[in-house]
Amino acid sequence: MSQQIVLGVPTAEEFDTEEDLPTEPMKINMGPSHPAMHGTVRIVLTIEGETVKEGDVQIGFLHRCFEKESEYATYTQVFPYTDRLNYVSPMLNNVGYAIAVEKLLGITSRIPERAQYVRVIVGEMSRITDHLTCLGAGSMELGALSIFFYAIKAREWIWELLEEVSGARLTHSYVRVGGVVADLPEDFAPKLRTVIGKVRESMRELDQLLLTNRIFRDRMDGVAVVSAEDAVAWGWTGPTLRSTGVDYDVRKDHPYLVYDRFDFEVPVGSRGDNFDRFAVRREEILQSLSILEQAIDQIPPGPILIDDPRVVLPPKSEVYNTIEGMINHFKLIVDGIKVPPGEVYSYTEGGNGELGFYIVSDGTGRPFRCRVRPPCFAIVSALPALLPGMYIADIVPTFGMMNMIGGECDR
Repeated sequence: MSQQIVLGVPTAEEFDTEEDLPTEPMKINMGPSHPAMHGTVRIVLTIEGETVKEGDVQIGFLHRCFEKESEYATYTQVFPYTDRLNYVSPMLNNVGYAIAVEKLLGITSRIPERAQYVRVIVGEMSRITDHLTCLGAGSMELGALSIFFYAIKAREWIWELLEEVSGARLTHSYVRVGGVVADLPEDFAPKLRTVIGKVRESMRELDQLLLTNRIFRDRMDGVAVVSAEDAVAWGWTGPTLRSTGVDYDVRKDHPYLVYDRFDFEVPVGSRGDNFDRFAVRREEILQSLSILEQAIDQIPPGPILIDDPRVVLPPKSEVYNTIEGMINHFKLIVDGIKVPPGEVYSYTEGGNGELGFYIVSDGTGRPFRCRVRPPCFAIVSALPALLPGMYIADIVPTFGMMNMIGGECDR
């Protein structure tokens, strides 16, 4: 007969409730390379069972030195760096940086009207692709893989159009100080209208699959609730701030370019939970589609670059055939645009919120200092305060709806 060995460990029957079972804190790592981490970020979790007691959020694994690199580049050479701040909505970064430099130059009012409309169009297209990426990836991480395919399909339609405009699929470097580098293709308007209709249909499919899905709503409703007061105190902007009920959008409250000519609404939430953050982004896609239709209807003919040889490169025909054109081209390429000494802070509405550029000029063709205010840095900074009390599984939708972009957060 085998002898029973008693280990001295209490059995579950000896405890009144499950909460009485003995546990001890345990540390686990999420990231810096983890499917749930949208970028290289590490979260050191202290857990008891499935409950998070503390979360140490660590960025710093993807430092690209944007600000330092900008000091060694001409004002025009900085544009490819801005592309890589938020690589799913690079046109918005192009536009934000160009507006900051133009304010320093004092030429904001001289930017051609058509160029301003083009900037709005490519910017709103990028905003849609940013939100589609966030919604698609966030849904996929909760098991809704089909939603990811619907969202990415719609994103690809827009990226194909942006590739026709700029020649690049992702990192465009399309905007210039003084306007944009090239006009829209001749057949752009009808193609964009077709894409708008297809994206709207994809959004209807997304609604049917998700908005009344019991599993999805249970995972999102009431999770990571943030009050309006806390969101403002943390410096939140964009969809995450608006999900708490704060009606603030730079395009409405501080209009730039030609945004004051469009009729659109700023969607806001009421609870500030993960589902509200999802719903605000979903509605913003529809509002951006409306802005695009209005912009296509209103866009006037005309130049797409300011007529100023101190800012804009001369035509190639002049460069190749005149000494003045060749010298002008050489000086702008080698020395850069001479921006008067001074400093400026310029802000626009990026995909994740207020995108700000603080530039200090010393009068040369290169920024003396260039500091970017990335939207998702303030948002991710609040994550350690939200994690305690969550289940481990709640971290995935919470982090997804914050939409952390490594390039802009850890620049």
